[in-house]
Amino acid sequence: MEWIHELFQQYGYYVVLVGLLLEYIALPFPGEPTLAYAGYLAHTGELHLPLLIFFSFLGTSVGMTIQYFLGNKLGMPFIQKYGKYVFLTQRKIDLTRKWFDKYGYSLIFIAFFIPGVRHFTGYFAGIINLPFRRFAVTVYSGALFWVTFFLVGGYWLGGNIDAIFGLLEDHIGKIIIGIVVIVAVCVAVRFRKEIKRVFAHTVN
Repeated sequence: MEWIHELFQQYGYYVVLVGLLLEYIALPFPGEPTLAYAGYLAHTGELHLPLLIFFSFLGTSVGMTIQYFLGNKLGMPFIQKYGKYVFLTQRKIDLTRKWFDKYGYSLIFIAFFIPGVRHFTGYFAGIINLPFRRFAVTVYSGALFWVTFFLVGGYWLGGNIDAIFGLLEDHIGKIIIGIVVIVAVCVAVRFRKEIKRVFAHTVN
């Protein structure tokens, strides 16, 4: 958080504008924490919330639009070959394809809240030749909702945000273990029949 705060002191609104644009071209940038902290800075009066929403929306929208046209012009073979250099691994490609097959066009909207998936949805929409008008309506509305959600959340948290981030840092190990346990339980419930069948086959 100190690093992010120093960035905002030096570059102001350019942090969310450029940072989010780069994130959606698949370069590493902590999008959600930065937006939440920017909302906190708006609460303290260092930044203005409407301007943060505008520049965050602009950076996100431009990044996703670049994704779309790159995917549309270069296609899947190029992304598969060179995507690894900007952290677009085959696992992320397969995960995005799986989610897209399951949720269709609505994935473009909800993917903003799915780390690892949202960084490829624009490319994928371009690759499958999704009409740009339909893509634009979905992605721009999703971008506006996503940035507003975290900025307003950080603004409402106000002075408690440092304590929240500190709590997360102090208990990150327990949080990870808890997430792993929850995921394991969900997987066990979802595939309980298959697990029982494999276990019975092993025993026999």
